[in-house]
Amino acid sequence: MRIIGHRGARGEAPENTLGGFRYIQDVGIRAVEFDVRQLKDDQLIIMHDDQFLRTTGQSHDLYACSTADLQAFDQAYIWQDWTDFEITPSLQDSLQLMKNFEHIEVEVKAVDSLDEAQHLVEHLQQALTGFSNSAVITSFDLKIHQALQQQQSTFKRGLLIEDEVGHQAIDQALELNCCQIGWKNSLATEQLIKDTLEQGLNVSVWTVNEIERAKQLRDLGIQGLITDFPKMMSQHL
Repeated sequence: MRIIGHRGARGEAPENTLGGFRYIQDVGIRAVEFDVRQLKDDQLIIMHDDQFLRTTGQSHDLYACSTADLQAFDQAYIWQDWTDFEITPSLQDSLQLMKNFEHIEVEVKAVDSLDEAQHLVEHLQQALTGFSNSAVITSFDLKIHQALQQQQSTFKRGLLIEDEVGHQAIDQALELNCCQIGWKNSLATEQLIKDTLEQGLNVSVWTVNEIERAKQLRDLGIQGLITDFPKMMSQHL
């Protein structure tokens, strides 16, 4: 089972930042999950929310920003002991730090239309050139998956599930040519994991921050454990 840092290592370092990605590298983790959005100037950036308030203390809409505007927002704002100013990183800069990573889960956040999905996915695949072995493009948004299918993407793909849809999700993942399902922790029962694996799909479970639960999932044979505390998990598993 691979330990995967959630948004870098959001329980141990500022989430979705270059500093956070350096942190997991420094503690020996070579697997990461992060969130991708596209700005109005087409830049692909890494940020979970579409609003800066939670992570920077400033209320501002991400999609009103161009790349230059990102310099004003400190993503380490809530980390009192973090000395570096962490701007919202570009995907390109982040990937430069991840050339030696074994596994990169690139979660594409939802978009409003299939046209937007097509546009984003085209830029994303270009950005991920050279990462075909390590990258898995994941999303909850079926429009993203449809765009990947229509563009005949050769990148590995994963369907993310947070609702009680059960075996419908397994069928859907297979129809979308996914290689894995990312199950929300509360949904990942022993039977559902078994059924997913039996269909030849890998399983990632998110977000797992309890040691005993992590051990249980490891014993069930999942491939990826997505956690806010990758250093802590690596010390116990």
